[in-house]
Amino acid sequence: MSVTRTAVTGVGGYLPETVLSNEDFTRMVDTTDEWIVARTGIRKRHKAGDDQLTSDLAVEAAKIALEAAGRTIEDIDLIIVATTTPDMTFPSTASIVQAKLGVPRGAAFDVQAVCSGFVYALSVADGFVARGLSKCALVIGAEVMSRILDYTDRSTCILFGDGAGAVVLEAAQGQGTAEDTGILSFDLQCDGSKTDLLYVDGGVFDSGRHVGKIRMQGNQVFKHAVQKISEAAESAMHKAGLDHQAVDWFIPHQANQRILDGVADRLGLDREKVISTVAEHANTSAASIPLAWYAGIQDGRVKKGDLVLIEALGGGLTWAAAAIRL
Repeated sequence: MSVTRTAVTGVGGYLPETVLSNEDFTRMVDTTDEWIVARTGIRKRHKAGDDQLTSDLAVEAAKIALEAAGRTIEDIDLIIVATTTPDMTFPSTASIVQAKLGVPRGAAFDVQAVCSGFVYALSVADGFVARGLSKCALVIGAEVMSRILDYTDRSTCILFGDGAGAVVLEAAQGQGTAEDTGILSFDLQCDGSKTDLLYVDGGVFDSGRHVGKIRMQGNQVFKHAVQKISEAAESAMHKAGLDHQAVDWFIPHQANQRILDGVADRLGLDREKVISTVAEHANTSAASIPLAWYAGIQDGRVKKGDLVLIEALGGGLTWAAAAIRL
């Protein structure tokens, strides 16, 4: 039986020029390079310039993804941006990206699921493409997490970085099997009772007093992350009719190297199959999966025909996974 799948035809990534090393943080808070590496695996992260907005990072990643797909701005008819750090309360960052790219038509909107945002946005775009509502979609994860960090809080300020990643999505015909090219399955979840574990303590509710900074109960987030992410990944593989042996590359949300290792071990995946950029990028929230994906393509590991498993967990708590044949 012929079915319409949503294929990933191009991937791009962008990182700001400014780099903050662990040594830089030793001059801000009571920490050491050894402590940060041992607890998180992070060695450095990128920071947007004062004149750079989330939309600027998103545009650069989108251009690279479009070039990889062999498409132009005239082909785009849908833009979805996953972000926790929008340029403005409204309009959407996707609308601003549309204008900056010069895209002449189509829908544009944001998705907010924090670190899970890219997978959530991908699922929304899949609905558009697979139903024929979009012929060429851009899904972008973009963040300037540095704008919502408390640089006196050593438990959070060391964890995050800025960046953007993008994918181009187009329709592809398949036979309804796990060998099809394209997105094969999703698992999306949320437990709103755990909002107090990871949140930003300000915003429009706060009478405009301050933008707000990230607050996190790190040990609790870690405990839930390995369990919830593993469950979502197993569910996505089951829905696609796959087992762990079919996975060529595991491309997780880059939160913490210990979480990456814990999930891979729980899923029975060889750690050599894990695409990890956490040491170089830190946690770029919704941007982390497409950035790691792009890194895997750049170094030649991730190739056409490979089966990739992606996953993430973020504030909400939200968590999600997807299985995709390239």
